[in-house]
Amino acid sequence: MRSSRLGGVPTTLPAPGTGRVGQLALGLGAPTDLDLAPEASPVAPRTTRPLPDVAHVRGWLTPPEQRTLVEQFREWARPPAGLRHPRVPTGHLMTVQSVCLGWHWQPYAYSRTADDTDGAPVKPLPPALAALARRAVADTGADQGAGSPFEPDAAIVNLYAPGARLGLHQDGEEPSSAPVVTISLGDTCVFRMAGTDRRTAPFTDVQLASGDLLVFWGRNRRIYHGVPKVLDGTGPAWLDLPPGRLSITVRETGLP
Repeated sequence: MRSSRLGGVPTTLPAPGTGRVGQLALGLGAPTDLDLAPEASPVAPRTTRPLPDVAHVRGWLTPPEQRTLVEQFREWARPPAGLRHPRVPTGHLMTVQSVCLGWHWQPYAYSRTADDTDGAPVKPLPPALAALARRAVADTGADQGAGSPFEPDAAIVNLYAPGARLGLHQDGEEPSSAPVVTISLGDTCVFRMAGTDRRTAPFTDVQLASGDLLVFWGRNRRIYHGVPKVLDGTGPAWLDLPPGRLSITVRETGLP
C-alpha cells in the first residue's frame, strides 16, 4: 500500500466548555452528580446482532465513563503527534480528524511515528483504554472460540465535525484477525456495513448513539463499513465535546 506524498493537516480543538451550539439540553450548564449517574442514561444497555459476528450494545458506557474519555481525548489531540486531517494516496483530504495511539495509521500504513505531520513518536495506547476494549470483547462474546487472548495495541480516534463522513472501507492493514472495537461519543451516526467482499448494496445500517459500542470479528472482521451521515445536534451537551461525533476504534494489529 502507498501513502500520499502530501502530509496531513494538523488541527486543534476549541477550549473545554465551548462549542456545543445546537446540542440537546439547550445549554443548561454543567451536569450535576445526578445527571451523570448511570441510571440517568435514557437507554438501558441492550445488545443486538445486526449481522453474524457483529454486536451493537446501546448505552454500554455510563455518562461518567463517556466524560472521562472525552477529557482524555483532549490530551491525545494535543501535539506532538496530535489531531490532524489525514490525506489519502490520491491527495484527497479526509473530512474526519484523527489522532492515533499505540501505532500511527495513515492511509494505508502503520508506523511508530506521525509520518504525515510532525514525525513525532505516536502516543502510547493507555492501559485503561486497552482494558476497556478487552471488556468490550468479553461483554459481546467476541472472544469465544478465539485461539488467543485479545491484546489491543492501537487505537484510531476520529472526530467527525459537522459535515464529516467516512467512506466504505476495510480494516485490512492489520495482520491480526482479532476483533475490532468501536466506541461512539457525541452525536448519533449512521454506521453502514456492506460485505467482506463488496462495498456495494445491500447495506446494513445501525445508528450509534453516545455511549454505544460496536464490535465486529470472525467472519465479518474485514467487513466494508463506513459512516455516511452524522445526525447533527443529537449528542448530550454535558459531554463537553466539540460539535460532532467522536469514535474510538481499538484493535490488535498483529504487527511486531
